Amino acid sequence: MVKGLDEKSEALPDHVGWRLWQANRAWQGEFAAAMRAAGHAWFSDARAGLIGHIARAGTRQVALIERMAISKQAVQQLLDGLEAEGVVERLPDPDDGRGKLVRYTPKGLAALRDGDRIKREIEQRWIGCIGQARFAALMDALRALDAGLHPET
Repeated sequence: MVKGLDEKSEALPDHVGWRLWQANRAWQGEFAAAMRAAGHAWFSDARAGLIGHIARAGTRQVALIERMAISKQAVQQLLDGLEAEGVVERLPDPDDGRGKLVRYTPKGLAALRDGDRIKREIEQRWIGCIGQARFAALMDALRALDAGLHPET
């Protein structure tokens, strides 16, 4: 009888959250694969999530913990891995004697440059899928949505 119940399940709604999630997963997968293909074997989704919070000039470790909204231990573990790979380094924070400043190494900065290039390449492929005008409209709509949801920034 379970098969009968499965066949009668109602259709899931088609909503913006689902479409944004699908597009985001596609983008992330393409980006991560291209980063690894570019020679950054250490690149993973979890590490990418942390890297996205580190400013190119460096970021205080305590700020990363606050921004990531995961445990201090999880952030520490991600940083340990990136440091072991030579992507980031931790230095004494000049404004907090007990704190650490996380900064990119030359290897990390090279990865960021590759990431910038790869992001532009992915964007060009997406433009090829939907056209320049629709892509520009999508970007405008996403910026407007962000501004409406976060008016203080």
